[in-house]
Amino acid sequence: MLDLTQDVGALTAAIVDIESVSGDEKFLADTVEQALRALPHLTVDRSGETVVARTFLGRPERVVIAGHLDTVPVAGNLPSRIEGDLLYGCGTSDMKAGVAVALKLAALVPEPNRDVTYVFYDCEEIEAERNGLTRVSRDHPDWLAADFAVLMEPTDGVIEGGCQGTLRADIITRGKRAHSARSWLGVNAIHAVGEVLARLNAYEARRPVVDGLEYHEGLNAVAVRGGVAGNVIPDEAGVMVNYRFAPDLSLEQAEQHVREVFDGFEVVITDGAPAARPGLTHPVAAAFVAAVGGIPRAKLGWTDVARFSALDIPAVNYGPGDPNLAHQQGEYASLTKIAESELGMLNWLTTPTI
Repeated sequence: MLDLTQDVGALTAAIVDIESVSGDEKFLADTVEQALRALPHLTVDRSGETVVARTFLGRPERVVIAGHLDTVPVAGNLPSRIEGDLLYGCGTSDMKAGVAVALKLAALVPEPNRDVTYVFYDCEEIEAERNGLTRVSRDHPDWLAADFAVLMEPTDGVIEGGCQGTLRADIITRGKRAHSARSWLGVNAIHAVGEVLARLNAYEARRPVVDGLEYHEGLNAVAVRGGVAGNVIPDEAGVMVNYRFAPDLSLEQAEQHVREVFDGFEVVITDGAPAARPGLTHPVAAAFVAAVGGIPRAKLGWTDVARFSALDIPAVNYGPGDPNLAHQQGEYASLTKIAESELGMLNWLTTPTI
């Protein structure tokens, strides 16, 4: 049985020591479900390895506090260990420290000032179709109904609003195949890639301000392909580009922008995910910022806040872990930051609302 009354740092260590690589979260999900079902003020539901616990106090507002249970593969970094103020171990920063804070809140605040939905979900670190939030939003959308959401992603204790969108595309060049001994009879598709790279080198990324937060876009080559054999002039080549775009653009507008940048080339969109606006102008979000403190910043990356945005739920990223340490073998979380996160969230859920 997971002891939710223990210090939040000790609780984090206990969760870290339960291995839960993506796709193998069942034991941790069972453990979390058992601990939450022991709390009489919560109604608990489950979908696969996703556990959802809700208060039903009739408050005028409902908020979601969500965190994923899975980690990247273990790299000789279990069990956890403590050195000074630092807790080392797989998933400490991304994001079992945030999960521990959420579990403490579930236990410590039986009558929050807002109704709360706690979501502990699976398969965040792997392909999107297996993501627990995707499944719950499809099969049980009522479980996620809320006015505002906090995703306990590692942000080093700073509120990060919204998230960037991401789009990948293949920029294809075509030529004519020939024997390399008689290259003038062909057209080299690889040579044509130079113009694609020239446009990327000349590209000036936007830095738009959205809802008071500055985002820094990026359009970059992430892969180059081409070549048939060592004696053949290739008739096709391509550059894969990744566009990270601010939330003032829709996915469709981002796609159009990429097509405009590479006008004259064949552009094949391979995948994409929409951005999410910060939502900090929402009254519930403003109350969260006031309670937690600090100066919010833009999320320069894609996170599951976009899934909440798709449900018309404004959301922010906020967690005690350091995002720069995510997925590293030497990953750790500061015990002080974990405790500070718990106090900030407690302040938010216990301060009387006006």
